[in-house]
Order: sequence, then C-alpha cells, then structure tokens
Amino acid sequence: MQQIQISAKNLGAMALDDFCERCYYIKLKTKKLPFQIFPGIFSSLDSYQKKIMHIWIDNPARQPKFIRDMGITSYGKVLHWSKSKLDIPEFGITLTGIPDDLWIGPEGVHLPDFKTARFTANQDKLTPMYRVQLNGYAKIYQALGENVTGLSMIYNEPLTDELAAYGGAQPEFFKMQFDPKFVPVEVDTKSLDPLLARTREIFDGPIPESREGCKDCESLSKIIGFLN
Repeated sequence: MQQIQISAKNLGAMALDDFCERCYYIKLKTKKLPFQIFPGIFSSLDSYQKKIMHIWIDNPARQPKFIRDMGITSYGKVLHWSKSKLDIPEFGITLTGIPDDLWIGPEGVHLPDFKTARFTANQDKLTPMYRVQLNGYAKIYQALGENVTGLSMIYNEPLTDELAAYGGAQPEFFKMQFDPKFVPVEVDTKSLDPLLARTREIFDGPIPESREGCKDCESLSKIIGFLN
C-alpha cells in the first residue's frame, strides 16, 4: 500500500458541499500543482495577529472576553513542519498540519486558527472544511501527548469604513484596525476517520468523473483541449 501524505486543510475539502472527487484525486496524486501563488502578505498578517494575541495573553487587563473566558494563561511554540505530522497505519496516510498558535489553559491546550477575513455567509460555507482542518491539528497534537481541550477560528475582520480610515491616516504612515470574532470548534477527531477512509479509496481507485458544475474541472478540460 502506497503511503499518502495529506494536509489537514486538504482533507477538509471533503466536508464541503461542492467537493469534487476528481479534483481531490489530482491533488493527492500531484505533489505540486501549477499556477499556485501564495502572497507573502498573508504570512506577515498571521505573524502580526499572533503577536497581538500573545500581548493580550501576557497582559490580563487588556485581554478580550474570549481569552478571559477560556482561562488562557500562556502560550507555547508550535512544532516545526517536519515534526507536525502523524502516520495513521490503518489508512496508510500521513496527516500533516501546523496550527497558527498553541495556547495553554488550566486543563490543556487550545489550538486557534486565524482568519484575516470578515465572517460572512461565504465564510460560513467554509466552516465544515475548517472544522476538519482544526481537528486534524488536534489529532496530531493528541498523538504527541498534548491534551487538546479546545479549537477555534478567530476571524480578524478589517475595519475599513470612513471613520476607521480617518483614524488610521497618520502623517507618514497609515494603520488598519481589526475586530476579532471568536468562533469555537468542537474537538471531535473521530469525525476524521470516514474522511481518511474515503481518501484511501479515492487514491487507490481510478480517476473519478468530474463533478457537474466544477469550475476547476472545466478549466482543466480546456487546458487538455489546448494541448491536444
């Protein structure tokens, strides 16, 4: 049985309403897809948000309600990508993933995921994918001996109205403020097992048919048409 390596985020795609088995199969079989660019600004924003959260945790008087309510007392260092993975023999799958941060509370650790976005109806549609992603992180950390007691998405919504822009305009620079929205996620690592089993089936089987209406499949068909 060939070992499969998959990230917790990619595994989460299976939970979406518009999941396409053909696209998933291609991602499983292809180590690096073409035409993918990840702007560096997102890494900078994640790093900045992490620093803000640490300042809040270090200064109880400045903490927002959601951090106080969880009783977070400190934070730890997330594992390097080379160690943040888990071999799952029954499925022949190596699950990988790095949480945005690791918070320490009275009973265990909390793994948050930062989103630089507004929590809109469209973002709500992605919630099932994020639940799987976070539980993937939890499964990895639990196997490494951590007691994962909580998961969450924190939507840091940019404030871009006229009043916020006026306050952000300084003589030599400008600044943007963010309004955090805390969305708790249940720890339920058992829910990953059916997705892992289906991943094994898709990987070992023939290439699936395209899902009707899948834009990525339509684009791929056009590319194949250009090459023929």
